[in-house]
Amino acid sequence: MEKTRQQELTRWLKQQSVLSRRWLNISRLLGFISGLLIVGQAWLLARILNHMIMENIPREALLLPFIVLILVFILRAWVVWLRERVGFHAGQNIRYEIRRQVLDRLHEAGPAWIQGKPAGSWATLVLEQIDDMHDYYARYLPQMALAVFVPVLIVLAILPYNWIAALILLGTAPLIPMFMAMVGMGAADANRRNFLALGRLSGHFLDRLRGMDTLRIFGRGEAETENIRQASQDFRQRTMEVLRLAFLSSGVLEFFTSLCIALVAVYFGFSYLGAFDFGHYGTAVTLSAGFLALILAPEFFQPLRDLGTFYHAKAQAVGAADSLKTFLETPLAHPQRGDVTLNTSSPVSVEADDFCVLSPEGKILAGPLNFTLSAGQRVVLVGTSGSGKSSLLNALSGFMAYSGSLRINQTELSALDPDEWRKHLSWVGQNPQLPAATLRENVLLARPDAREDELHSVLDRAWVSEFLPLLPNGVDTVVGDQAAGLSVGQAQRIALARALLNPCQLLLLDEPAASLDAHSEQRVMLALDEASRQQTTLMVTHQLEGIAHWDQIWVMENGHLVEQGDYATLAAAQGPFAALLANRQEDI
Repeated sequence: MEKTRQQELTRWLKQQSVLSRRWLNISRLLGFISGLLIVGQAWLLARILNHMIMENIPREALLLPFIVLILVFILRAWVVWLRERVGFHAGQNIRYEIRRQVLDRLHEAGPAWIQGKPAGSWATLVLEQIDDMHDYYARYLPQMALAVFVPVLIVLAILPYNWIAALILLGTAPLIPMFMAMVGMGAADANRRNFLALGRLSGHFLDRLRGMDTLRIFGRGEAETENIRQASQDFRQRTMEVLRLAFLSSGVLEFFTSLCIALVAVYFGFSYLGAFDFGHYGTAVTLSAGFLALILAPEFFQPLRDLGTFYHAKAQAVGAADSLKTFLETPLAHPQRGDVTLNTSSPVSVEADDFCVLSPEGKILAGPLNFTLSAGQRVVLVGTSGSGKSSLLNALSGFMAYSGSLRINQTELSALDPDEWRKHLSWVGQNPQLPAATLRENVLLARPDAREDELHSVLDRAWVSEFLPLLPNGVDTVVGDQAAGLSVGQAQRIALARALLNPCQLLLLDEPAASLDAHSEQRVMLALDEASRQQTTLMVTHQLEGIAHWDQIWVMENGHLVEQGDYATLAAAQGPFAALLANRQEDI
């Protein structure tokens, strides 16, 4: 990673700290109080030892200073504990806000953007990478302030007793952050590569896990296992590279810290032997001054050592911020959000003039399109894969930006409130998603307050009642993760029942009979044929059987509508639709 990019990411991370400025300031204040207690503790200890050794004061006479010293120990421990708690809350608040920004961004990007990357990589981005930024805010950022004013406080405490000891500490302190930064830049770059490898590994593993049946059927199980093993080995090596750099940083830090403390100890040792006679203010170096300097010398470097310990948290956060910042700042062609409410309970009409569907990056996916979908009309949209059919449905759903004109009941779609508009829609896709726990909850997803008779009515209309007695708990059966407890046909019928329960003015169907067995396909198409007569309906399909009685057939090629008409007319026209029919018959 280039140095300028690291600096840019560091600035971005610091900007996010504004989200929890109060907690971070409290953490810094508690750190300053802890520094004051360190100096007070060292001064009390040095005075007690000087009284006992040099002045031969009885221990009984030093009972009160001992009690004060113990209280300072206890108070310092409590302040440190409280500072850890406050730091945790700071990191927690910032992680919560960044995760909310990412999820809001995903919501804005829409399904088309999300489906462009494996689900595992999104999980890594939303969960692991944001969590790996916690220590940067909870520990590293407050520690940066402590690494400055605690050493200054200690130098100010030592300076009135011995200026040489203070000068040694001041002269050697810059060596530690300098070498720490040199090692840390390499650690940040290694962390960034590690996160990229983790995202790829997560997506790769999840995709292969979902396709395990297909891989085994075609004899690719062992080969894919080997691929995962190699990817895991690559990730392990990258992780060890990060750890190696972290240990190197700690080793450099400990070496210079020990060297600096040794210099202070050597100076006082030779001063007590009479070899050195400088550094004091007119009187000989006292035992109290030596004890104070030697007790505070490790404490002088401790904030810097802690900063070095937490420096890997900064490197980790910079690595995580790379993909997060890129995702949050990538320009997206957002669908415009209006505030007009469509007040109608009747089927809607859809009119398009020079209408183009735009990708999140602003590229044209389909169009220009010109069509009229009359209120109550039933239209089948056919075409080869990749011709733009699903993109058109996504645009009608308000998930993708567009150019040109797309009017709903003479009102431009971009002027409508998208949430209110979707209340007029119902949708059935080719991959049924059943996110709720039970069959009942999945059907009632859009209308949790639906009556029991309405529920059983749509179960009958979608032919769910046909297999309902075979389920262990009937309508309250747990469907399992990814509908694992159901066949694809059963899951599709449940998704259809969910769509039928939601009264709508526009029904969008995206390959509703894809991947179904003949029996399930027949049941689903029968239910859809009945349901499509209740509102305006647009169905995308590759199945050309059973669509002859639909009102219109639209044919798409390369993002354009090349034919529009009824089944009989298009079949006789010897155009693209006739060619699709011929190819279908050859496949059969």
